[in-house]
Amino acid sequence: MLSRVADNLYWMSRYLERAENTTRVLDVNMNLMLDRSGTTDEGRWKRMIEALGRPAGVSWTGDALEMARSLTFDTAHRASVTHCISMARENARQVRDEISSEQWQRLNRLYHKVHSLNSMQEFDSDMSEFFSSTMDGIHLFKGVTDTTMSHGEGWHFIRVGRYLERAYATATLIEVYHRDLLASTEQDSEGHQYLELVGLLRCCTAFEAYCQVYTADLIPSRILEFLLFNRDFPHALRYSIDSLRSSITAIEREGSRISPELNALAGRLHATLSFTTMAEVLSQDPAAYLHNIREQCVRIHDIVYGFYIHYPIQTALAV
Repeated sequence: MLSRVADNLYWMSRYLERAENTTRVLDVNMNLMLDRSGTTDEGRWKRMIEALGRPAGVSWTGDALEMARSLTFDTAHRASVTHCISMARENARQVRDEISSEQWQRLNRLYHKVHSLNSMQEFDSDMSEFFSSTMDGIHLFKGVTDTTMSHGEGWHFIRVGRYLERAYATATLIEVYHRDLLASTEQDSEGHQYLELVGLLRCCTAFEAYCQVYTADLIPSRILEFLLFNRDFPHALRYSIDSLRSSITAIEREGSRISPELNALAGRLHATLSFTTMAEVLSQDPAAYLHNIREQCVRIHDIVYGFYIHYPIQTALAV
């Protein structure tokens, strides 16, 4: 596969995953504001901005509605929903012959949907519906991708982008919430804390899945364990890293190019989540553990780019 094609497919997928994450976090945060709990609006929004990776130029202004508009429509912000969907569409446009017509139609429809508002008043009056329809559009694209695209090298680059972005975003979210909520004792998880913990799970689409495993008794250590180590839930870190490693292995097999460094790093990250116990995480600093996972995700991105996309011409000629 041409490195240019791999680049476009990889970033198309990452941008859509980022758009979904921003949309979901915004939707959850705006709904939590309806409850006047012990958590201030300022504290909640500052935490949300951190969870989104502190996008440049984004800071608490004192106006939640203005913040929601900015993170949805301001294309100057790299984490904004509109910017991410626009960039995903642009990357898809450059590889139209590599994706299915159904993929392009779904993504193009989503792009026009987020650009179709006649006024900010329309957004303000039905914000939740806008967020819901945007997430539906992204989910439809992912479903169409898996059912209409050949599961070859290009499809695996899409999965690498998706799960690397998801793993990094989930680790960031948990690290931010750990300082405020997950580090508290079980007795603290009462009243408004319960609502904030529900919010964390909903940011990962994990509330119902968590309740199926542990019931609705929200205990911080159990939430941390579920979001870190559950092997069956798609937004858990272990599931994301398992899927990432599987696609990296498939790309190496189909492209006949193997990076020992990438294999070692992906395997090490997989082992970190497969063989570390919850007791070991809690005995050290969980925030440091999560920060290390984020650093390894960044390193995997760098190696994937250096080995498969921006590699020297001499390397290509030697294959």
